[in-house]
Amino acid sequence: MGNVWIDSGWLIPLYPLLGALLSVPWSPAFIKKSGPRPAGYINLLTTLVGLAHSLLALQAIWGQPPLHWQFTWFQVAELSIQIPFTLSSLTLGAATVIMGLNLLVQVYAIGYMEMDWGWARFYALLALFEGGMTALVFNDSLFFSYLLLEILTLGTYLLVGFWFNQSLVVTGARDAFLTKRVGDLVLLMAVIALYPLAGTWNFDELGVWAQTADLAPLTATLLGIALVAGPMGKCAQFPLQLWLDEAMEGPLPSTILRNAVVVSVGAWVLIRLTPVVALSPIAQDLAIVAGAATAVGGALIAAAQVDAKRVLSYLSSSFLGIVFIAVGAQQVGAAFFLLLTFAIAMATLVASAGSIILTCVTQDITQVGGLWSRRPVTGLCFAVGTLSFVGLPPLGNFWSLRTLLDGLWQAGDVWLVGVVLVANLVAGFALMRMFGLMFLGPVQTMSARAPEPIWLVVLPMTIFAALALHMPIILKWLALLPIVRIGDMGVLLLWSSVIGCAVGLLFYGLRKVEHPERILPGWLVNLLAYDFYTSKVYKNTVVLFVGSLATLSDWLDRYVIDGLVNFVGLASVIGGETLKYGNTGRSQFYVLTIALFVVLIGILMSWVALPASILSAG
Repeated sequence: MGNVWIDSGWLIPLYPLLGALLSVPWSPAFIKKSGPRPAGYINLLTTLVGLAHSLLALQAIWGQPPLHWQFTWFQVAELSIQIPFTLSSLTLGAATVIMGLNLLVQVYAIGYMEMDWGWARFYALLALFEGGMTALVFNDSLFFSYLLLEILTLGTYLLVGFWFNQSLVVTGARDAFLTKRVGDLVLLMAVIALYPLAGTWNFDELGVWAQTADLAPLTATLLGIALVAGPMGKCAQFPLQLWLDEAMEGPLPSTILRNAVVVSVGAWVLIRLTPVVALSPIAQDLAIVAGAATAVGGALIAAAQVDAKRVLSYLSSSFLGIVFIAVGAQQVGAAFFLLLTFAIAMATLVASAGSIILTCVTQDITQVGGLWSRRPVTGLCFAVGTLSFVGLPPLGNFWSLRTLLDGLWQAGDVWLVGVVLVANLVAGFALMRMFGLMFLGPVQTMSARAPEPIWLVVLPMTIFAALALHMPIILKWLALLPIVRIGDMGVLLLWSSVIGCAVGLLFYGLRKVEHPERILPGWLVNLLAYDFYTSKVYKNTVVLFVGSLATLSDWLDRYVIDGLVNFVGLASVIGGETLKYGNTGRSQFYVLTIALFVVLIGILMSWVALPASILSAG
């Protein structure tokens, strides 16, 4: 296209990787006198350069056809594997969101982790996330998308386990890594199986192939299920949702990035694979069922939590469940729209919650209260994030959810309309409950002295809120907001948001009901508070099976495999010790031994042949 910013767009994922590389000298093993802070400033600079490049490239390519590149990565005989990249308005827009959020997270981390000496490692891992996600959105190959997803999984493991001297952190990192492996293994099977069928891993070519593909029903079903199972793990969908909750043990600035965009990359890949998934109605139903269960179940669990991070982690899973519904219902445009508005709203909520955790030194929302008079900026930011997350006009998520509901209604999927409305209602209740417990009501001990934190935390948080507040203007400027009327679906969505938020505010903000959780049966409250006892189900099924299998394998290894080897060795030792006493050096003894064994062998052979001789004689 002749534009230098577009022609050099392939450099955008390399800027954060350069920052990660330059962070290495400031690890504690090298430069010590300056401390690790320069590593953070270097990464801020490289991210700022990458953001500027992506913005300029987005402006240049807006309204223009996509630009494609291919780099040969591996070639042997007739097998040639290329790395395809696509620069388009969609991919550059996604890269801009990723880099913009990461820049704000890095500024946030300067204030939040001011006294931490692990800056070099932390910022290098954030850069790994940033580079991996931007490369993923530019990449146009399923094979390399899988490799990049694995790199992001490794980054998740390292960031969750950042404070590795704490036992809960180590456990959380391990559980997050192993839970993702379940979906990754199944996805790898699909990636390998798809190439001989389609002859390509290119997303656009897969879409063309899917239009005329003639697969056996069983093949299409197994392939579609495997392609859905991988993103289910990445996006923390039921029953693989526990890893995101465990990942909350990591530093909170990384939680902003993980909850807002990292968990969405699995959905991004799944959306690109929608034409292939559509080859199997069963695979589509799996995406819809998993998404519906997570959307409603995740919101219900969030409404029963007292840990601020857990509330937001389950709401992230819940909203991504709605994205899975959009994919299963073939609402591709709505799915991309949902990812954009979700990222801004969730980043605002997590940043606001982190501001409270930093100064109140607790994540328990029942131990803080009355913060509105002490933390007005944080309160306003959290309120904006709440209104943006639920479907309240004119903020962003209203329009994305409205787009999805219109598509579902026109397709005749009425029950899915009900699922989305219920999930939105419960999410509104959960967030307003959290807002009421933290900012309204009497002042608690942990919030008695809780001023606003350092400006390096407040500034990114307010920018997140400003982006969420101005999302409709941004969408209209980008011509992504064709809907200007609320419409019937918009009215239903508005009522679900109002009812959910109003009930949450009535119970936990205005405190009109004493102990509102007692309205529900105790067993139901415990069921939701303990995540449907998913961890116990895992412990009594998967963990028990794997543990029993490992115990059996250990016993076989110790007493069968090792026992057989030890028996052979012991028999050799005993045989050798026995034979050495027969080596006298006298030839007559050897002759006697040979004669003796000849006689014994003759008797044995005669004894075996005797029954046959008797039978023949008879």
